[in-house]
Amino acid sequence: MLHFSRLKTTAILVTIAIGMLFAVPNVLSPGMLDHLPSWLASSRVTLGLDLQGGSHILLEVDGPALRKERTEQLRDEVRRVLRDQKIGYSNLALRDTSVTLRLRDPNDTQKAVTELRKLAAPVTNALFGNSSGEMDLTVSSGSDGTVTLQLTDAGLTAKMRSAVDQSIEIIRRRIDQLGTVEPNIQRQGLDRILVQVPGLQDPQRLKNLLGQTAKLSFRMVDQSMSPQQALEGRAPPESEVLKGQDGQPYLVEKQVRVSGEDLVDAQPGFDQNSREPIVSFRFNNNGAKRFAAVSQESVGRPFAIVLDNQVISAPVIREPILGGAGQISGAFTVQQANDLAILLRAGALPAPLKVVEERTVGPSLGADSIQAGKTAAYVAGGLVTVFMLAVYGLFGFFALIALAVHIILMFSLQSVLGATLTLPGIAGVVLTIGMAVDSNVVIFERMRDEAREGRSAISAIDKGFVNALGTILDANITSLATAVILFLMGGSGPVRGFAVTYILGLLTTMFTAYTLTRLMIAYWVKWRRPAKLPI
Repeated sequence: MLHFSRLKTTAILVTIAIGMLFAVPNVLSPGMLDHLPSWLASSRVTLGLDLQGGSHILLEVDGPALRKERTEQLRDEVRRVLRDQKIGYSNLALRDTSVTLRLRDPNDTQKAVTELRKLAAPVTNALFGNSSGEMDLTVSSGSDGTVTLQLTDAGLTAKMRSAVDQSIEIIRRRIDQLGTVEPNIQRQGLDRILVQVPGLQDPQRLKNLLGQTAKLSFRMVDQSMSPQQALEGRAPPESEVLKGQDGQPYLVEKQVRVSGEDLVDAQPGFDQNSREPIVSFRFNNNGAKRFAAVSQESVGRPFAIVLDNQVISAPVIREPILGGAGQISGAFTVQQANDLAILLRAGALPAPLKVVEERTVGPSLGADSIQAGKTAAYVAGGLVTVFMLAVYGLFGFFALIALAVHIILMFSLQSVLGATLTLPGIAGVVLTIGMAVDSNVVIFERMRDEAREGRSAISAIDKGFVNALGTILDANITSLATAVILFLMGGSGPVRGFAVTYILGLLTTMFTAYTLTRLMIAYWVKWRRPAKLPI
């Protein structure tokens, strides 16, 4: 156990050197990092919201809006099916989460029910991904030719769950394009999403960015009457009045000519003539074809660009737009143009999000937490140092060197993995300081036991490492299993932050406390050939 080949010794020292290389950026200032060569490691440990401050927002998916949209989609699907099957109907109406209609010919009831039941889909089990046996829709009929399509609770719950999952991904894409680091985005309950963005001190901008559904559509402006006449009387059934950004009303057709789903890119820029901020967009092949067809047949007519039921602009089509690209202008500021481009690139949310809770954590609070964590680490390190030197002497000094390397390697791993250090994470660091020397205490006590049984110093040292290995592995593996469960099952960021730090600490402990300490003691034995155990 005390023999180390040259290759093994080199591998241990190279591992420590690489760890130090990745840990160094954490103690350098940003200015010094900028002057480092590009081939050197420059990643640093990311501080969590509780350490560097930032924005905390709790969002809730708008359930009524989601149910309304799903019911309206069902109504449109019913129209399509009955039209394709040439089945006459009347009195098509929405009632909460159901769609009702009356067939003109009651003899068509069985055929209509059969075709409409094809719209139902099995509800997928969220945990295992298989069908739960329930359907998201039921279809029933009456003797007088009435047909009712009812959305089931299981189907609506699955729709809500899917909307939250989709919203989380869209929120992540939007925040990532802000340039912030390591946002914490996670589900809370069935319909809520927690968003924490460290380092962002402008919660209003974050709310504006996340609160917009960002459903973009391109529709024709209805010129059959003025918006004022539509507001005073009755608007055409296929049109509706929408407000513009400036408060001016527009009479816009309900039919969506081109959807924002066909966008592939959106970038902020400036108009070449007016130098005003604009947003340039580009469609995919399907959107480009539809956009070209609409612009060819609508030359001279105003074309409304609608975002979340608000008209951004309504330019007149002067000539066919065949390239699949265009621009949106609307007296934007530079930040508004940039945020709109982010929204369009990230995609539309499946349902509106409501802000349930918001707060801003100031950097001063984080600085106090960091200072408190440093103080705890210094005190813990000082007490461990005094104890190890007083009880184990020279071997205690070797253990302290291994402890220092353990801390360096732990922070280097956090830097490489991009892990976020939170206040509970600092607690994990302090905890692993004691854990790191615990293995050495086990080894040294085994050495003492072997020496008491009459073994020579070198034999006692060798047997101490051999006999302590099983105990060390058992203790660290069980602790590692607990930490992994904490990471997998701990839903909140602080719990996961502690688990990550604890896992990394256990891994580096098993390397430094056993391998590195054994290497130092082996070379000391080879140099001194001791006749007496120095502890």
